[in-house]
Amino acid sequence: MRIVYLLSSLGVGGAEKQALAVADRTVKRGHKVAIVVMMPRLVEEWPTAVPVLHLGICKAPWSVLAGFRRARAFLREFRPDLVHSHSFHANIFARLLRLASPHFVALSTVHNVYEGGWWRMLAYRLTDFLSWRTVAVSESAAERFIRLGAVPPPKCSVILNGIDLNESNAGGLAPCAERRKKTRLAMGISSADSYFIWLAVGRLARAKDYPNLLRAFARVCAEQPDARLWVAGGARGGEKTALEALAAELEIDGLVRWLGLRRDMPALLDAADAFVSASAWEGMPLAVGEAMAMEKPVVATDVGGVRELVGDAGLVVRAKDSVALGQAMILTMKQSREALAACGRGARDRIADRFSIDATAASWLALYEQSRGQSKSRKSKQEAVNR
Repeated sequence: MRIVYLLSSLGVGGAEKQALAVADRTVKRGHKVAIVVMMPRLVEEWPTAVPVLHLGICKAPWSVLAGFRRARAFLREFRPDLVHSHSFHANIFARLLRLASPHFVALSTVHNVYEGGWWRMLAYRLTDFLSWRTVAVSESAAERFIRLGAVPPPKCSVILNGIDLNESNAGGLAPCAERRKKTRLAMGISSADSYFIWLAVGRLARAKDYPNLLRAFARVCAEQPDARLWVAGGARGGEKTALEALAAELEIDGLVRWLGLRRDMPALLDAADAFVSASAWEGMPLAVGEAMAMEKPVVATDVGGVRELVGDAGLVVRAKDSVALGQAMILTMKQSREALAACGRGARDRIADRFSIDATAASWLALYEQSRGQSKSRKSKQEAVNR
């Protein structure tokens, strides 16, 4: 098959990373693959060996029109059987492209339980006839989009996000005692220090609800003075400044380290003692799954597919409840090192058994095969029209 993956950007985010992982495995199965990115090239992007076309779209109407024309020309030359789009902007863009290039099948992916307000859900509903199917990355996301009328039940399915457990990959997503020691030393923590390091990962955005995490961590520090919090994630605008001000107000600013955007996540996870996520909404967060793969005890809020992912391998609490989140973090810290290690091993086993990237890619490829008949039918009709 000839397949195009359509993304809003290649920024360092979970949805983009998941799409590239599936694209890479699709290429290895012998399919012809290309990636089309709506936004201009960013300074920080996920690397990929798959050919990439950046449309260079910005907010200006002329830019959107120029990008649409560029995408349409590319699709006419590439002649894909399937365009697999990811998240709201790319999903709607792919559907509109079908009006100009109707010979391909459009497959939409929803990566979060929340992709915007009512008008975005209306856009999904009005353009649904242009999409063959919409796939959500968690059961909770699928249920919400069906409930809101954005996707009709017969056309909605679920394929869970997958985690790459290949220990030989560049990220080295497997625990390593030597890497833990080196990373902690590089972060200024000697073997004599008894700090308990919590790691939180994700851009400094409203969805991640870092104010909730800071308030929870303040409660933790009041009872567990050896606690420290590392936050790895990029920021736009004044998000970091506002969070730093809140940390100072809570008198924990000396205990929180803002690490910015990082590419050494396995090393940071090795160095940490546990992982925490305070998100207000999610889809199926890869950062939580990767922490579990690295045998880290997890405390997370009950949003999106988090409960599906964590199961009994961590503690899941109400969203926007700093008291419950703080109590769960304290409870985790009070466990023995042996108990924490056992919890971590159980977390990795759960990822290996239920959330491997190879199983996820196989599910996508099986769905691609189902779309083949639709694509052949549309191409035959188009060729008949052209004759």
